[in-house]
Amino acid sequence: MSRSDIDVLVCGAGAAGLTLAIELARRGVAFAVVDKLATPFPGSRGKGLQPRTLEVFEDLGVLPAVLAAGGPYPQLREHRADGSHVDSPLGDASPTPAEPYAQPWMCPQWITERILRERLAALGHTVQGGCELLALAQDAHGVDATLRDAHRKRTLRARYLVGCDGGRSTVRQLLDVAFPGHDLGMRALVADLTLEGLSRDAWHRFGSDDPARQLALCPLAGTELFQLQTPVPPEGEVDISLPALQALLAQRSGRSAITLQAVHWASVYRMSARLAARYRTGRVFLAGDAAHVHPPTGGQGLNTSVQDACNLGWKLAAVLAGAPDALLDSYEAERRPVAADMLGLSTSLLEAAKRGELKRSRATRQLDVGYRGSPLNLEAPARHEGLRAGDRAPDAPLVRAADGTPVRLFELLAGTHWTALGHAADADAIAPHPQLKRFVVGGDGELADPHGHFQAAWAFPQGSWALLRPDGYLAAVVDADHAGAMRRWLGQMLGEA
Repeated sequence: MSRSDIDVLVCGAGAAGLTLAIELARRGVAFAVVDKLATPFPGSRGKGLQPRTLEVFEDLGVLPAVLAAGGPYPQLREHRADGSHVDSPLGDASPTPAEPYAQPWMCPQWITERILRERLAALGHTVQGGCELLALAQDAHGVDATLRDAHRKRTLRARYLVGCDGGRSTVRQLLDVAFPGHDLGMRALVADLTLEGLSRDAWHRFGSDDPARQLALCPLAGTELFQLQTPVPPEGEVDISLPALQALLAQRSGRSAITLQAVHWASVYRMSARLAARYRTGRVFLAGDAAHVHPPTGGQGLNTSVQDACNLGWKLAAVLAGAPDALLDSYEAERRPVAADMLGLSTSLLEAAKRGELKRSRATRQLDVGYRGSPLNLEAPARHEGLRAGDRAPDAPLVRAADGTPVRLFELLAGTHWTALGHAADADAIAPHPQLKRFVVGGDGELADPHGHFQAAWAFPQGSWALLRPDGYLAAVVDADHAGAMRRWLGQMLGEA
């Protein structure tokens, strides 16, 4: 086998690239992460973190910082032409034992990415900014990447390369991967502003009855900024200077008392919905916006990108440690259908937004995203109701049977390991393994379910086992008679005979 300088080269240091880097770092993988930009992205384009992403961030160890830096979404305030307004909540879900995070959390993208970079630094790694990918070539054993920074051009060899480099992905273009989809016929302006004359207790919307003139101003939690969103003409230059934006705001809101102080960041973009024809080409992968672009409605993009990286990270580490290469094929099999559904959801929400509707359904929270069709799944016998292989593992408040100490199931799952979870099962049916943690709830197990939350969410017969992947999804569900099949399956996934 030819020499490799590193195991994985991550191209792009947005939310997807940083999440992937953290996943690799906490598994001890040798990697580098580079980004064409010399300094981090400064804007708030992706400001909403969905409940499933909050669960991922809890596992990554960044949730406390994210919660401290952001805040809940405010109510929606529809301003009418006569000066009156109507307030309504963005959503009405409440936390449950199985779903501890019920609503999206607002954290501007630049803050989220700063927190991820800080977590990466705590793990001993940094981003190489101002480093551009020029070319790549691969063979059966690795990828040669030609990179250029401010000082030199060099070639770095990696066993795998992942393109997390955005909607105009250089990696995708170098691979000549098709990016089919369609233009949605709409261009929009987004900007981060400081202003006076508007309260911060609501997400303000003006002109909701006119799709071409709607304007929204949302206070960005954790900052003094507002995010401005409004359509612009489909062609031609758009003036994003402070005077021009002041005039636009006054015209579309009808409020001359709203005064802009500064424009901190602004961008004009054309909305489209596109999905990469494939996510893998040999030893090169696409993740995040490099694999899918979509309208911003529903707050799906950054979240889908983070979860792409979460899915791919543990699989890369497993294959580098000896698991079969076929494990990496499951990345596209699992994540591409999720992105296709997300594109459809975002597009339908865009049409609703044009009609002045912004309230979001459960689908936007991404708690029901799963992989029931995954080639990795094992069910013995087959299940036709309740939790199934490929589903997200629900949380549950439990207690340690020995002393009654409270413990959440998510606390037991956190980390890079696999988890075997039995319900009043024989612990000896699952052999110990250095990559596996084993727990039994009920019976003679070390965990008890005094309030019935585990049984309510999992509804497993006694003696059953679930095998949970490192990313918090069920890989296998078996009854007591098939525990051996689960052991053998896990051995295959870990590359053991």
